[in-house]
Amino acid sequence: MASEQARTRRRARDAALASAVGQGLLGPESPLIGLLDVDSVLHAVESLHSAFRDAFQDASPAAAGPAADGPAADAAPALEPAPVQHTFAAKACALVPVLRLLAEAGMGCEVASAGELEQALAAGFTPDRLVFDSPAKTLPELEFALRNGVAINLDNFQELARVDRLLEGAATGSPAGPVGIRVNPQVGGGSIGAMSTATDTSKFGVALRDPGAEEAVAAAFAGRPWLNRLHAHVGSQGCPLPLIAEGVRAAYELAERINAGLGRRQITGLDIGGGLPVDFESEEDRPGYAAYVAALRAAAPGLFDGRYHLVTEFGRSLVAKSGTIASLVEYTKSAGGRSIAVTHAGAQVATRTVFMPAAWPLRVGVFDASGRPKTGPARTTDIAGPACFAGDLAATARELPPIDPGDVVALYDTGAYYFSTHYTYNSLPRPAVYGYRTTPSGEVRFALIREPQTVRSLLDDSGLAQAKSLVALSAGRP
Repeated sequence: MASEQARTRRRARDAALASAVGQGLLGPESPLIGLLDVDSVLHAVESLHSAFRDAFQDASPAAAGPAADGPAADAAPALEPAPVQHTFAAKACALVPVLRLLAEAGMGCEVASAGELEQALAAGFTPDRLVFDSPAKTLPELEFALRNGVAINLDNFQELARVDRLLEGAATGSPAGPVGIRVNPQVGGGSIGAMSTATDTSKFGVALRDPGAEEAVAAAFAGRPWLNRLHAHVGSQGCPLPLIAEGVRAAYELAERINAGLGRRQITGLDIGGGLPVDFESEEDRPGYAAYVAALRAAAPGLFDGRYHLVTEFGRSLVAKSGTIASLVEYTKSAGGRSIAVTHAGAQVATRTVFMPAAWPLRVGVFDASGRPKTGPARTTDIAGPACFAGDLAATARELPPIDPGDVVALYDTGAYYFSTHYTYNSLPRPAVYGYRTTPSGEVRFALIREPQTVRSLLDDSGLAQAKSLVALSAGRP
């Protein structure tokens, strides 16, 4: 039986699809749009906060065992539970209005590039609510973060050396915000290799099980009193909760050992990443944040006793279920006994699904030309996109109601990455994206999140202003 949240989300989505068609947001002039359920996003945010609040309220410092903070720990007063800074991984939906909504809902923001950093600042996040995680930070990016109080997780010892040089030349000699080291606990991968960041050969962080790595990390903290965080992120989609919890436990236990060796609580923060998987096969929010927290508490009970400030970096799990890509069906045909619906939703929006269909399957809904759910005897159908290659298929061999030109095909669970991370194959333009809310009476209200990309914008991006440059170069003219 579906949960109440799943039923509510489905009702709102169906109403939004019908209203989008009725209001002309989806039609011949705009045959592809993205839709984001605002109430569903806010529900996910509250679920995340609630799960961690409950964990801290239930935890007791005494239950965590003796502190590993050195001789002075026995005399220290009991600590209140440390706050948790929940940050949204901007890459999951790098649209400024979405980031602004999350900022207003109490989230911080994790950024992994200069572009995401600027988007987060434009959305209203103050520097102290940002975490900068790029594995390829430039000197100017590091300098900005150190000067403005943006938290940084350093990926490697060469980057650490860069920070040393920058701080030597700074007036204060210390960073304005938290600085941590990212470690790779090397606990293994999940079912999607590209999404697994804690394998033996992952490109991220300091590989803890490599010879001498843990000692080098400990020495880095010993020589730099301003280093105060550890960061670990095991992966995302395809990574089971026990694997994620094992990676977090490795970081927690390393922090305990380093603090004990130093005789002081130098590491005060643990950035435990994100990575909660999404169930793309159903409407449900599974496994859910409560299950995630339960796995962490089983693996590392002391994580919630208040001695460490926790940072999370969830992305996909906060917005995926809230998003839908809707496309008009342009043509229908058959080949080899297979029905084919040719739509405008292909590799340009569903890039991961098209190129890795087994890892990223999407549920499909079929609606008639008025936007109402369609019924009828099921046919084995492929949902094809508009890109000019044979593999541009958003779904294959699905049992779906009969589909006709002018119908609407909906790709569910696409709030993360799909309409915010565009692939410009065939110069296909970015679609408009709308947020929506439904009133108790069933009325749907829309707000534009991103305008559709114009043909002129496509031309500008393709070098229109430099149209004559190569001709001039080949003719030897300046």
